[in-house]
Formats: sequence, structure tokens, C-alpha cells
Amino acid sequence: MRQLTILTVFISTLFVTFVSSNTEDLTDILPESHHSKLFREIYTQLATSHYSTVALNDQLSEAYLTAYIDRLDSPKRFFMASDIAEFKKWQYKLDDLAKRGDLSAGFEIFNLLRERATDRLRHNIELLENKQHKFDFTLDEHIFLDADDRDWFIDSKQADDFWRKAMKDSMIRLMLSGKEQQEARKLLIKRYKALLNRYIQRNSKDVFQQYANAFASLYDPHSSYFNPRSSENFQINMSLSLEGIGAQLTTEDEFTEVVDVITGGPADVQGILKPKDKIIGVGQGDEEIVDVIGWRIDDVVDLIRGKKGSVVRLQIDSGGSSDKIISIVRDTVKLEEKSAQSHVISIENDGKKYNIGVIEIPTFYMDFEAARRQDPNYKSTSRDVRKLLKELKQQSVDGVILDLRNNGGGSLYEATALTDLFIGYGPVVQIRDANKKIYRNQRARYDAYYDGPMIVLINRLSASASEIFAGAIQDYGRGLIVGSQSYGKGTVQTMAELSSGFLKLTVSKFYRVSGGSTQHRGIIPDIKYPSLFDSDEIGESHLDSALPWDQIHPVPHQYSAELKELIIPLSKTHKKRVLSDANFSSLTQQLALKQEWKEQNRSNLNLEQRKSRDESFDESRLAIENKRRLEQNLKAYKDIEAWEAAEEEAEENKDTDQFPTAESDPMLYETGILLSDQIKILSSTKYADKKSKLATQLKQ
Repeated sequence: MRQLTILTVFISTLFVTFVSSNTEDLTDILPESHHSKLFREIYTQLATSHYSTVALNDQLSEAYLTAYIDRLDSPKRFFMASDIAEFKKWQYKLDDLAKRGDLSAGFEIFNLLRERATDRLRHNIELLENKQHKFDFTLDEHIFLDADDRDWFIDSKQADDFWRKAMKDSMIRLMLSGKEQQEARKLLIKRYKALLNRYIQRNSKDVFQQYANAFASLYDPHSSYFNPRSSENFQINMSLSLEGIGAQLTTEDEFTEVVDVITGGPADVQGILKPKDKIIGVGQGDEEIVDVIGWRIDDVVDLIRGKKGSVVRLQIDSGGSSDKIISIVRDTVKLEEKSAQSHVISIENDGKKYNIGVIEIPTFYMDFEAARRQDPNYKSTSRDVRKLLKELKQQSVDGVILDLRNNGGGSLYEATALTDLFIGYGPVVQIRDANKKIYRNQRARYDAYYDGPMIVLINRLSASASEIFAGAIQDYGRGLIVGSQSYGKGTVQTMAELSSGFLKLTVSKFYRVSGGSTQHRGIIPDIKYPSLFDSDEIGESHLDSALPWDQIHPVPHQYSAELKELIIPLSKTHKKRVLSDANFSSLTQQLALKQEWKEQNRSNLNLEQRKSRDESFDESRLAIENKRRLEQNLKAYKDIEAWEAAEEEAEENKDTDQFPTAESDPMLYETGILLSDQIKILSSTKYADKKSKLATQLKQ
């Protein structure tokens, strides 16, 4: 279960003191004196200001209990089935306790978790430190790591067997990453001691935040409580001036997981760190990497913090056969510094050359401070794109691609202003608040600056303001949308100050001019590409309690059906073309292989079989890549190491533009061909005659 407190990574030094396995018995954690009042504040704010109206009744109480247990032990590693049965006594009482600010149930459940976890971790450490205990890596056995495939432990024997297998799995992973068996064992001991230490150090503030956030999550996944320490990190994140690596993190079970890589930040520039990557180790410069599995997210954030210009090394698990270590130079992140960029790609289509302008828009930014000072040269997405369009017009491009892939949103004002460059007069988006009042003041107010052929390219990480822009372009029939289904983030949050900390809560929802919400469903492309990201893992639809898609009345707006008629013929030629296109076909096959790999829900605990499986995966990847290369008369790679070395070299030289677009970005190149197809059809004599005939019939 994802803990939806999102923090941005910054820098400092952290010293961790480990406890020994003979720590004295734990003292129960109790609420602080002000916690009851603070919880009632949170309850009142959610009940009166949140977009959704949630009835505080027995049904919600049952959901609250489930959410809290899931938040504490979603991997089903510590609680026993008997514990879950015992917690049923709170099943229909938590709603009444919440109204009174009574936190006794939440603290009682957490204290039992802490007891179970520390007992189990001490047992694991004792077993690993026992040199007489040997792990047999030749047995043919498996483990189901996904909690959805397992029930709660019936007894200690079942728990012991699971943890024996879990330790074997962890050791195999470390050994396949290059560790010797004894080295892997020592690292696992260190990892468990770190996790044990963190359970022992849990305090009242930690428990309160977990219990309060379980409650807030019943409203929607973007509503959460920030204690004063978390609030400080969040406020720095929102300031748009970040000194660090530029990544947003969250807690996923015992792992620190990347939610987003901030546009313009060091991690974005470095180019390897991706959403869903798990950070399992952190090192300062050339120092030894510290294992951070099981750490509190606050402590991981502190460990990654450091001085501008210094190097942090991250050990990441990207879901492949082995971990990777990447180095990132810490720096100040200014979101507005990663501005829109343009370039031109040449497309050969039926013997004719088309020059297609590409405008990459990484975020919807605006220098609000410079705008307030009335600086005539202040930077913003719409102003920069207008300049780029002017330059592309001067280069006589045949059409323009707006590339919104990985654009997580930003300024609503800029989303509206950008739309204004393409559609002319009319509404852009509707906004409905918690009182169901609808606002339609986000409008395009000028003639379209560019009225030529265009396509908008999106993917699963296109969210919020990106979806507003793409939705408006689609609703007006101004341009086709291609790519994969977008994220589906169609809500607005605000920060409410509390007596201690802040509450982030959802207060509004976006709706397209056609009436449908961008929430949950996102934007469905007119022509779909395979997704680089698993929609079951990334996107609003996979989050618990996400607000649903719905619709309101459409608002009158212009609509051109011209492009809608082209979707079927363009889709047919697209599907036929990509089957024979070596680059696009290779990309599709690699994605399918990766998905097949991820869908295997159990881990083999036989070391040689596991190693063979990993090698088979690498060989399959290499075979797909070499097939692509041979089809293009390129030399095949000798082995996976040669391929990885070539990729590393290409990454170091990525700014030299040494690879053609067809190879470096098959989806962008295919979009260029689609746009050239669109231009070709619209300019054909046959199509012009058809339009003329239709116009004559309409006049009659």
C-alpha cells in the first residue's frame, strides 16, 4: 500500500545508530495531549471543505480499519490472522471514535504491529548471525511476494517458513547483483537492524500521521496530513527552487519509490532515474553505499541531501534482473529553466519530403515573480511556445507536433494560454468546486496564432494541465491526440493550515468543455501507441479511493469534424506500417517482454534456476535488439555487456544528436509520419472535391 506523503529529495548528512538485538521491552506509544484536538481539526476540514461528501458511518469505519491495517502492513509480513480477527472489534466503532478525536484504537493497533515487527526482525537477525544456519539454494521452491497472493499467517510456523524464503529471496537478489554469499548475508543483517531500529524509534507523531492519513485517504488519495517536519519538505517542493536531485519520493512497503522526476532537475538531466524505480541504497561521492530498505522516508530524504555540486550515488531497482548504481550531481532545480524547446524532423512519405516542427513542452511554467514586476521578457510556456511557433513558421514547416510526454502539469493559467495559441475564441476547461459551483472563466480570448496541421503526443505521465490542453484540442477537433492514455489527474488541492502542520485536501475538479472529467480516465488518444508505463501501476486509476470519472453539461464551443473522419484511415496505415518498422516493432516487443517478466507472481528460490531465468531474459532482450539492428544493416552486439556499454556511451553523448529520430525516438518519428499522412490526405484533390461537393449539398 502506497503511503501518499510525497517528498522532494534534498541534501544533508545522516548518522544512523543501530540498536542491538537484545533491546529492552518496548514501551507503548501514546497520543500526545494535543493530538485529539488536532484530529478533530482534520476531521472538520475534510467534512466541510473536501470536494467529496463522505458519510461517517459504519461502512466508512470498516473501510477506515482496512485502510489503516493496509497502511501499516500491506505486505502481510508481521500481523497474524488472529490479530486481524481481534481488530474486528473496532470494525464499526472507528467512525464514532473519530468524531470524538479518540485515537486509542489507532495507537493500540500500531503498538501491536511494533511488537510483532521487532520480535520478527530480532528473530531474523539472530538466525542470520548464527553461522551454523545454512541456506539451501538448491531446493526447488518458490515464494509469493505479492500480498494479494497470500493470506495472513495462521501460526508462527507459517510465518517462519515465509520469512525463511523471504531471506533466501533477498540473498539471491544480492548475489545476482554481484555480492558474495557472506557479503549478502551481512548486508541483510544490516538491513534488518536498520528496520528494527526504525520500529523502535517510532514516536507518537509517526503513529498520529499514519492514523490521520489512513482517515484522509478515505476521501481521496491526494488528501493527506503533513506534520511540521513533512510540511517543511512539502513547502520547499512547492517553491519551485529545489536544491537536490529533483525527484519526488513516496513509501511503498519498506521501499523508497520514485513518484516523479522533476523536469529540469539533475535526475532529469542525467536521464536514468524513472518513476516506479526503488531506491535501495544511497552513497556520498565515492563512499560506501548505505542500504536504505526499511528506512523512514524522512531519513532517506535527509541522507540524499547535500551541498550543491556534490555527488550522490543511488542504487536503484528498476524491476530488471539486477540493480543499477547511478551518480547524480546535486544542483538547484528551477522548473522554469527547463523551458519548451523545438526542432525539425524530416519525413519521407510517398516520395515527398515533409518538414515537421516538434515542440517539446516538459511542464506548464510561468515566472510569476517576473510577471508581477511587469518584466516584458518574463518566461512562460505560452510565451516561449509562441516564439518557437514563429521560428518554425519562418522555417516553413508543414505541420507541428506538440510533445507533452512526461509533462506532469503545472500552471492552469498557462494551460489555458497555450490552448489560446491554437483554437481561437472559446472556453478551455470547466472547474467545479466542493459546493458544485461551476466556473468557466478559463477561456481562449484571441485569434489562433497557429492554425496549421498539428498533432499532440501524450503518454501515461502526461497529467493535470497537460490533460486540460490535450482535452481542449480534442474537443475542438483542432488536432489529433496520439500516444497512450494519460494519467487521469483531474483534481485540485489546497493546503489548510492546522494547529500543528498542514492538511492537503482536494477542493475542485476539472471538466472538459465536452462535459467529461479528466479525472481517473484521463485523455484517450485518437490513435493509440503501446505504453512505456504499466497503467496498472502508474496513473490515477490504480490509486485507492481515487475520485471517479463523471461528467457535467457541456459548454458551447466550436467543433470541426474534419479530423475525426481521418482517424480510421490513419489508424489502418499506422498499424500496417509499425508491423514492418524495425524500430517501432522492436520497442513494442521489448515492452511486451518486460510486461511478461513483471507478471510472473512468484520468485524461484533455486539460485541456478533463478540465474538461468535472468540470463534468459537478457538473451531475449538482446535478440530483439539485434533483430532490429540487422534489419537496418547494423552490426549485431556480441553480448549483453557490449550492448550495455554502447548504451552508456550513447547516454554520455546524448546531446550530440548522433542517432536519427527513427532510432532514438520511434514514437516521435511515427507521429511525424502520421502528421504527414494527415497533411497528404487533406491536401489531396480527391479530398478537396469531396469537401466541395458536401459544401454544395449543404447550401442546397
